[in-house]
Order: sequence, then C-alpha cells, then structure tokens
Amino acid sequence: MSVRLRKWKTKEGKVQAAWWVDVMFQHPDGRVDRVRKASPVNTRRGAEQYERELRQALLGGSYNQREAEPEMPTVRSFTERFLTYSSNNNKASTLAAKRQLLDSHLLPTFGHLRLDRVGPADIETFKSQKRKEGLASKTINNALTVLRTLFAVAAEQEVLPHVPRVKLLKVERPEFDFLTFEEAERLVAAAPPEWRTMIQVALHTGLRRGELIALQWDAVDLVAGRLLVKRNVWRGHFGTPKGGRSREVPLNAVALQAIKAHRHLRGAFVFCDATGAYLKNDTCRNAILRASKRAGLRPIGWHTLRHSFASHLVARGVPLKAVQELLGHATIEMTMRYAHLSPDVKKDAVRALEGHTDGTWRGTGENPQ
Repeated sequence: MSVRLRKWKTKEGKVQAAWWVDVMFQHPDGRVDRVRKASPVNTRRGAEQYERELRQALLGGSYNQREAEPEMPTVRSFTERFLTYSSNNNKASTLAAKRQLLDSHLLPTFGHLRLDRVGPADIETFKSQKRKEGLASKTINNALTVLRTLFAVAAEQEVLPHVPRVKLLKVERPEFDFLTFEEAERLVAAAPPEWRTMIQVALHTGLRRGELIALQWDAVDLVAGRLLVKRNVWRGHFGTPKGGRSREVPLNAVALQAIKAHRHLRGAFVFCDATGAYLKNDTCRNAILRASKRAGLRPIGWHTLRHSFASHLVARGVPLKAVQELLGHATIEMTMRYAHLSPDVKKDAVRALEGHTDGTWRGTGENPQ
C-alpha cells in the first residue's frame, strides 16, 4: 500500500499529521499517472481505502486528474505571490536579499517544478551542485531558507497541504574580527575629528552602521544618559532595526561626553554631512577604512566596531544575556559566539560545586550522601 503518514510543524510549533496516498499507475499504452493526495479520511484504514478507490478509477478510466485536483503552480509562477507577501511583511533589505537568491539560485533550479514536486532528492541535488560551483555553505543555507519560507507561505495560503521539509547544511560558526582595547584606543586617536564621535559611539554602544546613520536627536536623552535605537536605514529606506524591535542602550561616560561635545543644530540626524543630510553608506565605509589605515590597523568595517563592543563587554565579565539585550539579538544563540572570550566563566561555574574544607557542601551545611 502506498500510504504514508506525513508530519509537520505549524508556525506556532504544533505538530500536525495527515495520511497521504501516492499512487503510480501505468496505462496499457505506456502512459504513467501519479496521484499524490491527502486522504479525505485521516486514518491509515481510510487512506488505504482511498488508495483502492483511486486505483479503480484509474483502471476504469474514470479518473481525470485535471478535474480532480486544482492547478498546482510551479515554483516560478508562485514566486510573485511570495514576493508580494514578503514586501508586506519584510524589511526592504530582506526583500532584496530574497529576490537575489531566487533569481540567482532557486528559480534556475526549481522554477520549472510544481510546488508539490520539489522533493528531498531535488534539494540534495541542489546542495551538491551549488557546492561544486564553490558557493559558501552559509549562502546555500540562505537560499534554502528562502525556499522553505516560500513553501510555508504556499501552505498558509492553502496552495500546498503542508510545508515540505528542507534540511540545511551544517555550518561552522563563522569567525569574526574585533579590536583589542589597545587597537580601539589607537583607532579613536587616529580618527579625523568629524568621524571620531561616531566611532566612539559605535565602540561604546554596539549600534549597527544603519542604526548609527539613522540615529536622530529625538532618540537621544542626554540627561538620563541613554539612547533609543528605533530606526535603521538601508539604501535610502528607513525602517525599524533588524528584528523589527527598538531597544534602549545606556550611554557610558565616554559615549555621553562625546555626544554632548558633538551637539549641533544642522538637523535631525546626530551624524550628518555639512547640510544636515544623513550620511551615505559609501561615505561611512571609506571613512572607517581611512581611519583604520591612519591607526596602523588592518582594514576594518563598522561591524568590526560592533563585534568589538560585544567582545569587550564579555571580556570584562558582563553576562551574555545583558550583551544580547544591548546588541538587540533575537536569540541568545547569536550572542554565544562571544562566550569563548570570557575564560573565567567555566572556571567559576565548576567552583560553585566546591565543598568546604570540612567536607560539607556549600549552601546546604550537610555532608554528601
């Protein structure tokens, strides 16, 4: 019997299951029909009975697959609906990344296939081919994530009965660059006056480049010593920060004093050009490269300053949970990349189990049994 129980998780994390039939039938003239459908009776016995009925209909010539099933779109034909959904629910940068991955990788491979015909073998072939082309595993996973999201949207819009499984490649945690405390001091000292404050704020708040560029005076409280990260800019598109949530970042004495000295009346943006307009990405990129060269450092970007902020906090013993909140990471897993910079964490953890010299357990006053 070609019946199978398929299980999947909803967006809410609930496990659902449905019995499906998969019937291959060869006609006397050599034509082959394949019917894959969910059983109208969601039990094994109901699915087995439904398979027998399908085989009988195929044998008698009374089954018309076009009439029995709605037209299933191909991956390419469904893409426009998917991008419409994405434009309504994603940031401009995310939408652009999805378009690029679809056009460059997914549609050339899967575009001609019906949504319900993309199977595990097709996905494994895609992985193998892209690795042969020299594509990084992280990029392949990004493309597969877009494909999985496309399936999820199709299921949400009741085009697909469920979300097919898309297995990602295992990827090692990427290495990141950060400045030592001494290198950070050299960078600030070598930076031109017009860029020094922005570099200091980046090193002491961990803001992303787009968040720094979009920072306005209405989000800075110089009395309370804090700023609210509520805007981000990407290629001229202003929106919410990554993750869609604003966050509050306290200003330490260095950052607070630097911003106070930087106070200007040129416009709403904290960091701006001579006319008060917000800074462009290329301008900022070139500025940090010039500053790092003047300081005798390797070429770095603004994100290196964000990594430096997090690394310095962890090295000084700040709990990872606090670092996560300051950085605005959606999950603690993203922050764990900095954990190895706190060498005393594991040592302090096992010390909590040490007993007193008299053999009693700390905190209990009792001998172990």
